Amino acid sequence: MYDNRQQASAWENLSGTTALSTQSAVMIKQTYLLFSLAVISAMAGGYIGATSETLARFFGNWIGWIVALLLLNLVPRMAIAVRHNHQLGVAALVFDGFISGIALSPLLYFANRLAPSLIFVALFITAFVFVGITLYVMSTKRTFSAPRGLMTGIFFSLIGAILLNSFLHIGVIGILIAVGIGALGVFTLVYATSFVLRSPDVDSPIPGALVLFAGVFNVFVATLNILLRVLGGSRD
Repeated sequence: MYDNRQQASAWENLSGTTALSTQSAVMIKQTYLLFSLAVISAMAGGYIGATSETLARFFGNWIGWIVALLLLNLVPRMAIAVRHNHQLGVAALVFDGFISGIALSPLLYFANRLAPSLIFVALFITAFVFVGITLYVMSTKRTFSAPRGLMTGIFFSLIGAILLNSFLHIGVIGILIAVGIGALGVFTLVYATSFVLRSPDVDSPIPGALVLFAGVFNVFVATLNILLRVLGGSRD
């Protein structure tokens, strides 16, 4: 199934077109479905973290930081180790998403107290990138075109930024930040998708879902940090 695939350069992952066999097309769609489960689980964990002072204090000290670091490294390894057992693999993937959300407790709790609307903004931007790339991937049949994926994702990022401004009035700077970070998220997901499709080592949708989740998780964290630094002081 993957014998003809070779590792590609970063440029090829962002500019190339990957032919899809029937099996690889099914695989990437399964990957995105599992990726969605991890994202939903992370949102649940993040909500708990944003509203729990106890968790924020625990993960904000050095002991909690070490615990979070260990879990965020061990759980993905466990998911990969049991990737051929569908039930255990999916459970580990969902747990990884939940733990990732919980681990953000200090940041989310602080943001929730300082400017709760910025959590929504960061989530909205990330969600639009996620939805745009997911819709494109789910519509692919014979080829995955990285440039088309980039254009689709950036288009969704622009629409998302305009909608955000119409509801929250984030201003010109806010729109530029939203579009810029959205574009970064698009590049991250398109690169990760091309990497998964071209990697000869991927024999299960679970490793790919972990790669995609790590990308979108980092985009959300970066987005919220930037918004807090740039817009946090000017919002209630």
